[in-house]
Amino acid sequence: MPGAKPGATREQIERRERFVQARRESLQPAADEGVAVLYGWHTVKAALANPARRIRKLLATDNAARRLTEEGIPSKVPPEIVRPGAIAERLSPDAVHQGLYLEADALPSPPIEQIAPDGVVLVLDQITDPHNVGAIFRSAAGFGATTIVTTVRHSPEATGVLAKSASGALEYVPLIAVQNLARALAVLKERGFLVVGLDSSGDSDLATVALNAPLALVLGAEGKGLRQLTKETCDHVARLDLPGAIKSLNVSNAAALALYIASTRLRS
Repeated sequence: MPGAKPGATREQIERRERFVQARRESLQPAADEGVAVLYGWHTVKAALANPARRIRKLLATDNAARRLTEEGIPSKVPPEIVRPGAIAERLSPDAVHQGLYLEADALPSPPIEQIAPDGVVLVLDQITDPHNVGAIFRSAAGFGATTIVTTVRHSPEATGVLAKSASGALEYVPLIAVQNLARALAVLKERGFLVVGLDSSGDSDLATVALNAPLALVLGAEGKGLRQLTKETCDHVARLDLPGAIKSLNVSNAAALALYIASTRLRS
């Protein structure tokens, strides 16, 4: 058997086999529904610092574990020290894990009726690319958005690539997943939100629309844009006018620009 010493007894070999099997099982990726896989320095650091996160497993290289200790980042679960390859095996080939891998319970998704009627909420109408949604989370955290609302179907889970792209923002901006987006927008309107959809077919430039808080900005998927029922439910449908030769933006960039315009207008 690989790893067994020459002259080892049968009992020693069996003990070694049990150890290797247990080790292999301990390094298997999470398959349970509701478990978030998080990797990368900023993503894992923010999750460890979030008291609402229930940590299940933490893998770290020697260097990453030392850095966590040096920066005083606590963990309810002691890290299991592994080689970088043991983490890389659990992730896609292009994943940059920086020596940290964490499995945790997904954060709770509160009902939309509990959203506080203040600030800016982002609503995503079937945006499926996890890189885009992660980048939107990062912008939302940067501009102080209070919540992100997505659909249960046709939306990526808050794990893996999305979490890495969000760079820790999942811990700061609550995510609410709803079955029916039009109904959710109606609930927001009942709670006093001004609901503004962003679409290239909008009648006005967002910079000229009279905005007030609480405000919900609704973004659709690239190419498809907002669905018809979503448009009909919004109070206004606005566009983002650009002065350059290219007249459209990636949806995550559009979200950042819309948040900048909204936060600037609301402050003034």
